Amino acid sequence: MDFEMLFAKTPATLDELAARVAHALERHPLCRRVQFDVVSTPRTKRGANWTVNLRSIEPRALFEASDIVADIQDAYELAA
Repeated sequence: MDFEMLFAKTPATLDELAARVAHALERHPLCRRVQFDVVSTPRTKRGANWTVNLRSIEPRALFEASDIVADIQDAYELAA
């Protein structure tokens, strides 16, 4: 089995990433009012090249929102 293929991230545009994050946050009752921005960043050693800036977030929702965003970041990379 090709492990690189198994752990490869799916390419997506900033708009696609924003839509995925919005949909995922909307599904969690505490995260429905979270405001965020998806931002392109320089590529890191881990391969990350985008991040989410969470704004206007209730303290009770911080852990859940961060966890949701981390799961999405593990699955997608910004398309070139």
